[in-house]
Amino acid sequence: MRVLIIEDEVMAAERLQEMILEVIPEVEILGNPDSISSAVRWFVENETPDLAFFDIQLADGLSFEIFEQADVGCPVIFTTAFDEYALKAFKVNSIDYLLKPIDHGELKAAIEKYRSIHASADIEKHSLSPQNIDNVLKLLTRQYKSRFVVKVGERIRSIPTDEIPCFYSMSKASYLQTAEDRHYVMDHSLEQVEALVDPARYFRVNRKFIIALDAIADIISYSNSRLKVTLKLPTEEDIIVSREKVKEFRKWLDR
Repeated sequence: MRVLIIEDEVMAAERLQEMILEVIPEVEILGNPDSISSAVRWFVENETPDLAFFDIQLADGLSFEIFEQADVGCPVIFTTAFDEYALKAFKVNSIDYLLKPIDHGELKAAIEKYRSIHASADIEKHSLSPQNIDNVLKLLTRQYKSRFVVKVGERIRSIPTDEIPCFYSMSKASYLQTAEDRHYVMDHSLEQVEALVDPARYFRVNRKFIIALDAIADIISYSNSRLKVTLKLPTEEDIIVSREKVKEFRKWLDR
């Protein structure tokens, strides 16, 4: 297999190459263009590789621009530090991705997916059409909710999202908690809130709590392989990261 790596961080490129060699010892790494301009030049001057790894955010722009200036013509696996919502966009558009820091098991699964597609002669269906790229770019630039409106007696109050360290549910109602430790009932369910707030800042640790990264004061090991999170302000009850969320939570912390 002939593989091209497009990555502008030297250490990241070297690490990815090492990991690819572990999964595919017989692989030929064709090169490592580190910018849009050098990648475009590479595709113009060389034969199409079997597979390419594209870092999304290069020093001179988003790697999507490469498709506008050169005929890529091969399946692409993106490496990215973009948020979870953006990653879902890649899945919808049949574009594979690896979230940094890259996990060895996920790299292996992505390569196996490529092999499966290649074996079925279905590569064209998974190519990056202009429509796919447009759809992904729209989702990457999605605007998240900047404020929530709550009712306080007969008054209406608008609270900026960046002043909300925590959302939670209790007694079949949803609440937001402000940095001033005030609690307000919301019209939104936690499921709705989860879709409206920026997942780079907020994480739903269990059925009852969505917390902000900058509100975390401490994290300690808890029973049954779970984690206990303490916020910088008091909460109505202990915040426990459910066991099935622990791995995802650790990744969210490590972005």
